[in-house]
Amino acid sequence: MISTCDFCYFILLRNSLPSGRGKNLQRLRLSGTYCSARALGDIMPTVAKVWIEEDCITCDACQDILPEVFEVTDDTSFIKAEVREDGSFDRNTAFSAIKTEFRSEFSELIEEAADACPVEIIKFEYEAGAAAEVVEVAPIAEEAAAPAAVAAVAGADDGVLAPVMAGDRSLAIFFGSQTGNAAGLAEKTAKMAVNYGLEPTVIDMDGYNPADFSAHKRVLIITSTWGEGEMPDNADALWNATVASNPPLSSTHFSVCAIGDTSYDEFCKAGLDWDEKFKALGATCIEEIKLCDVDYEPPWLEWAPLALSKIACVDSSGTFHEDLLEAMIAYGAGDEEEADVGDFTPGKIEQDIISITMRIFRYNPALAESGYDTVAVALPGHASIEDALVAVKREVDGSLTFRSGSIAGQDPLTGVKANGRILPADTTRICDLVSDGDTLSIEPIPGYDVIKDLMVSYDRYDSERADSKPWLEADPRQGEKLISGAAMGIMTSAEATMLHTLADVGSLQLINSMSDTYDVDDEYAGPGIALQRWVRTQDPRSGVKHVKKMFELMQRKGGVWDEADISSIQRHGIDGSQAAEALYEARARLLAEYKFTGRTGRLVKNYSRSVKMSGNVNETTLYRSVLGPLGLGSNLMNGVSLRMMLGFTRNGGPIMRGFQGMLVPPAGIGKIPNMFNGKVANHHEVVAIFNELDPRF
Repeated sequence: MISTCDFCYFILLRNSLPSGRGKNLQRLRLSGTYCSARALGDIMPTVAKVWIEEDCITCDACQDILPEVFEVTDDTSFIKAEVREDGSFDRNTAFSAIKTEFRSEFSELIEEAADACPVEIIKFEYEAGAAAEVVEVAPIAEEAAAPAAVAAVAGADDGVLAPVMAGDRSLAIFFGSQTGNAAGLAEKTAKMAVNYGLEPTVIDMDGYNPADFSAHKRVLIITSTWGEGEMPDNADALWNATVASNPPLSSTHFSVCAIGDTSYDEFCKAGLDWDEKFKALGATCIEEIKLCDVDYEPPWLEWAPLALSKIACVDSSGTFHEDLLEAMIAYGAGDEEEADVGDFTPGKIEQDIISITMRIFRYNPALAESGYDTVAVALPGHASIEDALVAVKREVDGSLTFRSGSIAGQDPLTGVKANGRILPADTTRICDLVSDGDTLSIEPIPGYDVIKDLMVSYDRYDSERADSKPWLEADPRQGEKLISGAAMGIMTSAEATMLHTLADVGSLQLINSMSDTYDVDDEYAGPGIALQRWVRTQDPRSGVKHVKKMFELMQRKGGVWDEADISSIQRHGIDGSQAAEALYEARARLLAEYKFTGRTGRLVKNYSRSVKMSGNVNETTLYRSVLGPLGLGSNLMNGVSLRMMLGFTRNGGPIMRGFQGMLVPPAGIGKIPNMFNGKVANHHEVVAIFNELDPRF
């Protein structure tokens, strides 16, 4: 049997997320007893430790609630020394305990400050004694369910569930997700659904035809809410199409799990809208909608087993067999020794043992020698890259060097290059990269100096960050005052969400390594630094001078224009896509801010004007336009313009070769673009596109 507290730790070890959602795992582990205490209502444990993770947006919320513990500066926040046993003044990443005399006094307010943090970086841990008290109560619900479960399982073996197990057992799980949380829950729900005899399919709402809804007899919807009650980007088109077409769903059974944030007025509105719409279209709600706050895992764990048990009792004809519900609950729970009611079982989390070949980069700084070691290993598929490296270090070669993450979750410095992808080694599962019999190649991340083996130095990143100073520099604030006399600030919840979304990447150091340019351009600060600068320009609290400075740093040499190919970043999963989108936005803003001046701005302007004028790119005049009078003069002096006009393309080599190229007929006619382009067919359509998208050209 797994207690509430044990289960949270179990999830952390057994279910590392492939896309770098370590922060959510950490929150789950640390809040396991907290959730149990809240549910029980009688026992209020005492906070023993509190600390602050990275990515503070300096919103002042924690300091306003509890200034005795938290202090916010221009660029981050701290835990005060006077409340800590170690007497240090920092973020308390060393996890020093709170002094005994302050624990009972501040516990509730620390919890309140953690809940109020818009970016969820304030973490805390309860005293061991309080956690033990809570865990002792957890088995009560399990014991009550056990007798029925045993009986029902026996019945299931006798064919009690045969009426619903025969025929079509398909289950459609739709997700609407902005940042990946709802998509992750959909995948977990699908794994759980197999235990109920269902055949789940996880479906992205993006591009789905609402007319096909009626083909599903069993539907689960898991969706987040974006902004002020809006649908996530991948669900918006489907929602509008569903509202417009109103497909009949009289034979469909469904349930909704909605993720939201109670700090917003329109809490879980997207999920509520889908729930109401399906009911209006004639669908049968098999389990009432579950509304989840930012700590969404516990309520989802309550909803999923209930919803799956009920929807599994819908037969292939679309009839719900309520009389079989108890038997289905027991069937899905399985052996009582393996499962805790409502929780995962090891069979759903663990992956089978896979045998792979690891090809590991090695570098000996003493000899300045490098190469690769090849090792055959057999590990569970759910093991992380770091787990595999630890196994090699312990069993094969104790000199293997790499950075290890913390047990709490993702560490931004554990990055490696695994089969060409830039990934955090501590949270990336082997089964998400290779299959049984495959080779896993592990190398240090590019762009940084290698210290030894897979360990790199991040001095380059730290130096660039220090030079750019991408922390908050605010002008004097205007607005309401708190009772303490401190300024309340002027950031809205929508603005805080926007800032959090812009910076929502696991590691800025790894973002730098995702760039193909960063590794070969020593003057380039990197996309991670550019992303930080862009975030500060979008922060409503940033001073005017600071915003101007950030724009200047992005515009100059070493800034965002040094990135040769943003798509190289976009290829690296969710974090890469997030960073790439922000860089595109930053470039567009810079073009407007500097009115298309400088080489980059002139290139964009003249390229666009050339295409609009004829439908073709006038390559022979484009670079002269970008360079200005100097470019034109250089062409006239070296004879390039003359050869372009006449079609002579031979250039370079012996002098005689150049003279031969001037003979008639010219040898290269037709091999060089025309200096003056004719218009393409239907040129007016090209002009119309430009006028619609950007009339400046």
